[in-house]
Amino acid sequence: MHRESAVPEPAAKKPAVGPDRRGSAAGADPWGAEPGGSSAPAEPPGLPSPATAALSERLRLEQERALSTPKVQRMAEFRKKLPAFGKKAELVAAVASSQVVVVSGETGCGKTTQLPQFILEEEIAAGRGAACGIICTQPRRISAISVAQRVADERGEELGRMVGYQIRLESRRSDDTRLLFCTSGVVLRRLAGDPLLRGVSHIVVDEIHERGMNEDFLLIILRDLLPRRPDLRVVLMSATLNADLFCGYFGGCPRLHIPGFTFPVEELFLEDFLDLTRHEIAPPDQSGGRGGGPSSRARGGRGRLREAAPPQDPGGGTLGWVFRAEDYPNAHPSTCRSLAAWQQANSKGDAKLDLDLVAAVVTHICRNEPEGAILVFMTGWDDISKLHDQLKARPLTGDPSRCLLLPLHGSMPTVNQQAIFSRPPQGVRKVILSTNIAETSITIDDIVYVVNGGKTKEKNYDPLNNLATLLPAWTSKAAARQRRGRAGRVQAGKCFHLLPRAMHDRHLLDHQEPELLRTPLEELCLQIKALRLGRVEAFLGRALQPPDQKAVHNAVDLLFTIGALSGDEELTPLGEHLAHLPVDPRIGKMMIMGAIFGCLEPVLIIAAGMAHRDPFVLPLEKKAEADRMKKDFAAGSRSDHIAILHAFQGWRRAFEAGGFSAARNYCWRSFLAPNTMQMMQEMVLQFAYLLDDIGFLSGGAHRGHLSSATGDSGEYDGEEQHPRQKSGSRDSLKTRIASLSKNQSNTELLRAVLCAGMFPAVASIKRRGKFNVFNTREDGKVEPHPSSVNSPMDLYPHRWLVYNDKVKTSGIYMRCSTMIPDYALLLLGGQLSQNSGKITMLEGWMAFSADQRVTELILGLRNRLDSLLAAKVNKPGLDVMEEGGPIVEAVIQLLESTAR
Repeated sequence: MHRESAVPEPAAKKPAVGPDRRGSAAGADPWGAEPGGSSAPAEPPGLPSPATAALSERLRLEQERALSTPKVQRMAEFRKKLPAFGKKAELVAAVASSQVVVVSGETGCGKTTQLPQFILEEEIAAGRGAACGIICTQPRRISAISVAQRVADERGEELGRMVGYQIRLESRRSDDTRLLFCTSGVVLRRLAGDPLLRGVSHIVVDEIHERGMNEDFLLIILRDLLPRRPDLRVVLMSATLNADLFCGYFGGCPRLHIPGFTFPVEELFLEDFLDLTRHEIAPPDQSGGRGGGPSSRARGGRGRLREAAPPQDPGGGTLGWVFRAEDYPNAHPSTCRSLAAWQQANSKGDAKLDLDLVAAVVTHICRNEPEGAILVFMTGWDDISKLHDQLKARPLTGDPSRCLLLPLHGSMPTVNQQAIFSRPPQGVRKVILSTNIAETSITIDDIVYVVNGGKTKEKNYDPLNNLATLLPAWTSKAAARQRRGRAGRVQAGKCFHLLPRAMHDRHLLDHQEPELLRTPLEELCLQIKALRLGRVEAFLGRALQPPDQKAVHNAVDLLFTIGALSGDEELTPLGEHLAHLPVDPRIGKMMIMGAIFGCLEPVLIIAAGMAHRDPFVLPLEKKAEADRMKKDFAAGSRSDHIAILHAFQGWRRAFEAGGFSAARNYCWRSFLAPNTMQMMQEMVLQFAYLLDDIGFLSGGAHRGHLSSATGDSGEYDGEEQHPRQKSGSRDSLKTRIASLSKNQSNTELLRAVLCAGMFPAVASIKRRGKFNVFNTREDGKVEPHPSSVNSPMDLYPHRWLVYNDKVKTSGIYMRCSTMIPDYALLLLGGQLSQNSGKITMLEGWMAFSADQRVTELILGLRNRLDSLLAAKVNKPGLDVMEEGGPIVEAVIQLLESTAR
């Protein structure tokens, strides 16, 4: 940050949107990090300097003036009505006397907006404003932005002055910012260059009940940091009453509870809605499968009641609820039929939402309920898109003069997310289709009706089989309460739960399992090593609920296999680079290799598709046609990755030729999701900026070979820049991407780069009679996913597939796969060994036979290539063609020979 002058300025500088690399003056800039933070305890604050005292006095006077304005006084009247206001004195006293305080507060109590303000107001009023630096973490980007805006409004200030925000690739703050809302990831990146968090006086960790991986990670670091920072204060805030767990973790720290403030919310469960509307759900065998669940419709008549097996969760575990007609003696016969059909669908392990049912509930509200916005909780983007299309096709909900449909998803650009807070025109009902992003922190002040689909997309990981999944799962009771509470924030409301009451009451879990226990740990392990926090297993053993040791070993083994960790579990130069790319380490390695080998643009496009979501849409009624289209995009390559690349390139040509309309028409013809295409385009540029930031798009590393990440040289404040504000325009960036994409049409080189990134996710292909048999090292027999261009496939010219990940349903399936030749593995795969005249990989699981001359040629070329790549990774500005052009040319020629 810029240094503060010795005397108060007459007016603070206008806040800037975007980043600012700034130096700091003691006591003036709470966000400035001391270069090369040591492990010694922080020095206790001494007497303030004249400049610090002057700054504190200026901030105090500015706050007093602001609090006296009519606008802020009107806001103060509203704030006084919140339950949190009644706890202000108790909270301030607890924070002053204890290093850690746990606060639980029910929906609507005001804890998220008020508690950080109370601390800020107290510190500035007490003349400690210059030394005050409050960080308040939020689990999601939209929460950080919206809460910061609300707090700034309540203080009568422009956002970015005293109150600001910072998220990945975007920030709004100034030298005067004393309260910063940000995501947990931003704090973790700040810790890389400033392990003592110098200049930070308070950390407020919000929504800790969600138990996100970054939040649990941050709690370990904070607990270890507190003895070395006795002046640091930590406030943990939870929306649920499970605060005892966190109090115990921090040695029995004090806790406060704030009662909620919500208007009455009427709850209707599945049977209530069915009885009210006579809507009927058809059994799965009559459904035709729309939306993946049973088909729903309004109809009369009677049918034979039957009892099915109890419903299951996505992993196959029985939840226990069983439909019995005698439990519903007063229900209409159609309600009983529908409940039996609902159970029958879920007994097959089908955890997908019945989109017809959700659409029917939304339509019912629009037609029969008084005005008020509707918030619909969906599982993910696919369901949001499908429901959006269904509602657009209906006369009432599809009429823009009567209904405004707005999707809300965490991966949407923040500017699009902000639209949900605006009031629609008179007579238009707002309908927000959201994931669980809307459960906490953000308040959409005109929501009156909530439709709780009862499910959420949940990461799960089986460390024994090394299988990760992202599948719909039933929500917890805590999540259902949070969803219900969204309907009662501003007036009395209604919540429609689309599951039976008995199942909700008796069979849902109280709380969701922590993410740390159900997700692969590779990215987290990289962060642990980048922050120099010691051995991974020992560090994670200090977690609130430690992960399975097998999961830790799997992560460390993978990082060693891809070259990110050394044998003694230290970061390699490649690992240091990967730690600065907020993507799966394999995707990060693939992007770096794409830049080195001159095929950057196609690799960035593929990486965007892998990191975001599959852009292909497979409607059940046109599945065969959609499969053919996807195979056409693959163009005989036997590669899902190349199909994604060609689909995106076609979309971009359509957009450049005819704008949004032409691009959307292209998507409809090609069975592609338009929003996914737009997001991928944005992510391509974001990934390019990240590569630029570590030096792979320019003449040298911007951070001096990442040394600032470890505090070894220079200052790094953990801030990343938004693409629109970075040095150099987008056009300049695109020019540099093009200069590193001269080999972009070389399909065989692209396969090899994919191999370098995906390894060791490799399957062998063997022909057995008329069939292909696929095997992986860990699982034995596997299959390409049914949506893959490699399923089914008659003949493969080469005997290997690399793949993104695996999913286990009726069998184990590889998602997004590409066929690769031997030479791709031998040159850019894992470490090579010689055994009985053969070249082997993965402890002998992969073996390659050749005569002695060829073997020596391959091993010699591989050794020289490894040395060249190591030099490039150590010094990103190195010109590979100048340093080792003949080596690169030999590699490319050898790879191209496999296509002839």
